[in-house]
Amino acid sequence: MEEEKIFQVRTFLKRAVASGASDIHLMAGEPPFIRKNGNMMRVNNPSLQRVEITNALLEITPPTLLSSFNTMKDIDFMFEIPGCSRFRVNYCRGLGMPEVVMRVIPYNIPSLDDLGLPKVISDFKQLKNGIVLITGPIGSGKSTTLASLIEELNTQTSKHIITIEDPVEYVYTSKKSRITQRVVGADTETFASGLKAALRQDPDVILVGEIRDRETMDIALKAAETGHLVLATLHTNDAVQSINRMINMFDEANRDLVRKQISETLRATVAQQLVYSSKDQKRYPACEVMVVTSTIKDYIVKDELEEVYSLIDSNSTEGMVSMNKSLADLVEEEKLTQDEAMAASTDPDDLSKVFRGAY
Repeated sequence: MEEEKIFQVRTFLKRAVASGASDIHLMAGEPPFIRKNGNMMRVNNPSLQRVEITNALLEITPPTLLSSFNTMKDIDFMFEIPGCSRFRVNYCRGLGMPEVVMRVIPYNIPSLDDLGLPKVISDFKQLKNGIVLITGPIGSGKSTTLASLIEELNTQTSKHIITIEDPVEYVYTSKKSRITQRVVGADTETFASGLKAALRQDPDVILVGEIRDRETMDIALKAAETGHLVLATLHTNDAVQSINRMINMFDEANRDLVRKQISETLRATVAQQLVYSSKDQKRYPACEVMVVTSTIKDYIVKDELEEVYSLIDSNSTEGMVSMNKSLADLVEEEKLTQDEAMAASTDPDDLSKVFRGAY
């Protein structure tokens, strides 16, 4: 991006989106940074002054929140430049100085095929009840995967879909399904209260932007038990971590009961990461997919979760895919090099054996 003589936030954001940025960072006393293909990049602009950050905030912040900046240390909201993009904005302070971080939220919702995700994920829209978890670190594309699945439900099924988000990222237009989108803080107090209220709003599918605590998890499990499909995210790296996180949200005395409850309600987990290809200068999704079979149900109840890894490796007929298999497929398709795949693997020794045997 070229040098910006006078900082104009809208002009800067338009250029950042055009350059392919996924995130924009504005800090007083430093030049702007953008994140592109997972990497932070310093923009060739002069350092921003505190007054420039303040003026930018005055321009992009909803009027109802302006009075909060003097009392609140962190504020989340959405901002839109029509014809360009929507932005998820976080205002915070560092060493007493204002900072703004924005995530670019495109208007168009890509299809699951466009994202290059395993075909089995599309099959989840046929589920009548239960929980499907999309997991991974921050910035791994969880929200986009959920949005793509919701849009497939929207266009191909006749459902009432309720989303509970903080904040709303992708905005849907009701098509074959009716979609109700609720914002935590504006439309409902918490994820837990929004989820509890959703059960009285005739839902078929409930999307929970993130399960953060025991109360939300407890209500999500009850919703799944009572005939609803719950889609949600967790910040975990694989299926076993996801199940353990669910169980560990509850008191130890109740965990045997919770294991049984999870075994009956969990339908699938998708753990994903985005891996950068230096050849194509873009990121590709690598996914571990676990589909809950009767054997996996048994492992959950008996607390033998380590056995799940080998079952994922050997059950491709169920649509399951291990992370290493997904990475190896990207290498075979010449999207990644072996070194790039090895760097992204949580078990590089096992992946190296795959390469020695397959390539």
